[in-house]
Amino acid sequence: MSETMAATPASQTQMVTLTVDGAEISVPAGQTVLAACTAAGVSTPTICWAPNLTPVNVCRVCVVELEGSRTLVPACSRPAEDGMVISTDSDRVRHSRRMVLEFLGSANDLSQATEINEWSAEYGADPDRYDMAEQVDEPVRVQDELYIRAYDRCVLCYKCVEACGDDAQHTFAIAVAGRGFDARIRTEYDVELPESACVYCGNCVAVCPTGALQFRTEFDLRAVGEWRPDSQTVTRTVCSYCGVGCNLDLHVQDERIVKVTSPADHSVTSGHLCIKGRFGWQYVHAPAFEPPTTDAAEH
Repeated sequence: MSETMAATPASQTQMVTLTVDGAEISVPAGQTVLAACTAAGVSTPTICWAPNLTPVNVCRVCVVELEGSRTLVPACSRPAEDGMVISTDSDRVRHSRRMVLEFLGSANDLSQATEINEWSAEYGADPDRYDMAEQVDEPVRVQDELYIRAYDRCVLCYKCVEACGDDAQHTFAIAVAGRGFDARIRTEYDVELPESACVYCGNCVAVCPTGALQFRTEFDLRAVGEWRPDSQTVTRTVCSYCGVGCNLDLHVQDERIVKVTSPADHSVTSGHLCIKGRFGWQYVHAPAFEPPTTDAAEH
């Protein structure tokens, strides 16, 4: 066998080298600045980015300072290049991230956006200083037993749009309607959910970072103060409905399944499921069959 044929894919991988906060980092060509930051051990805030979705560059909390660039650049989508000098914690970067987090917090209910709140605390964001900020005020939409829509928590990260579109479901039941502050996530032509193209896969719910889209089970438990994620266990299993082999993570509280997700790095699902895998688990809690007693059988 020739040396060319014997070469492994790893040996043929082209690498690029850049500097992140003073440290030289090499990553495969085609990787993003965010991947380089992660390789350097730098924790970078993200909202619109997810490992199983295409970044859409709308949240701008992942911006970093690139030497020679007039503007800050989004780490989640900017390809890493040889010779780049990246700063992730400069005053300019911290100021920009803090402002974005403050704007989001001033207009939306982020009470259930745990990760965003953690970033806000780290960057000292204070949304309350915008006394005259207009806030989204819409009632929660509850139309079925699967999931709810609370648009006052929506930060327009576009994750649900991507999951419903080319990245996963290819249903295209979700889009952004309106402009500026009036922009909202809506079904196509803003029709009622049962009349839309929605197939109730729940992939939009799985990627939502704020609880704007939420499992009905979680919504109901939160309403009575019984949602306790710290006491939940997660058990991985294989979906029983077909032979595809989708992995399911069963979130269990008080010996009952409260929601089902799938790991984003699973080779079959990439975190996405169908309606059966995500919502079709109620049979697990069906009452046990009790055979009739002898007396009943005689009659």
